[in-house]
Amino acid sequence: MLAAPDPRLLAALLALVRQQAGAGLTVIGLCGAQGAGKSTLVAALAGALEDGGLPTAVLSLDDLYRTRRERQRLAAQVHPLLLTRGVPGTHDIALGLAVVAALERGEAAALPRFDKAADDRAAERDWPAAAADTRVLLLEGWCLGARPQAAAALVDPVNPLEAQEDPGGIWRGYANAALAGEYQLLFARLDALVLLAAPGWDVVARWREQQEAELRARSGPAAAGVMTPDQVTRFIAHYERLTRHILAEMPPRADLLVRLGAAREVLALTRRNG
Repeated sequence: MLAAPDPRLLAALLALVRQQAGAGLTVIGLCGAQGAGKSTLVAALAGALEDGGLPTAVLSLDDLYRTRRERQRLAAQVHPLLLTRGVPGTHDIALGLAVVAALERGEAAALPRFDKAADDRAAERDWPAAAADTRVLLLEGWCLGARPQAAAALVDPVNPLEAQEDPGGIWRGYANAALAGEYQLLFARLDALVLLAAPGWDVVARWREQQEAELRARSGPAAAGVMTPDQVTRFIAHYERLTRHILAEMPPRADLLVRLGAAREVLALTRRNG
């Protein structure tokens, strides 16, 4: 289990939300690689905001993953690697936009949930509901707020997965085009963007295996979506390209940049324009 969030970080986030909060819905985006502690941090922040009188909802980009059947269709029609959830193009962005629009209208909204152990979207009857007149939406995800890469950056593979299974660049090109399209519509709804910046890709890979070990312990090794360590290594290779791009490109434009150490400790907090 991850430790409680650093009090300095929680205080900085509360200050950012209060600065942004207005009469309507305020959407705060939190980007961070797998295992960076986004879920733990967002849960603590939501609790603090609720205690402070700001009705708050939480939505993860992970909960917008397309169903397994939809990804099977993409794999058959576009590229086999799209069966694996993760990269842009494997999320139902329209679903996320509908949730944000409902909350902006002051309506109650069902919040989608994805069952990672089953590798499929949870049944709608199991989705929690955000109350009418929710004031803050905390939207978190591993590539939240990311911008597409330049075409030239897509030419060379970044790892063996790309070299061996996407030699023509079809998969990474599809993901990049999706990121340049409807994802930017969702990201445009953000009032502020927070980046939990990992020290580097090698640390992210270690964090992701820790996450999977916890899932194996909770669900049992035979659960449909639970991976072995070797499977995790292949799985995270799908995320490597964009994670490296985010760590290089996003820091200067994040409203709050959180530099993390290898143990997820907060090394530095930087507010943009102050």
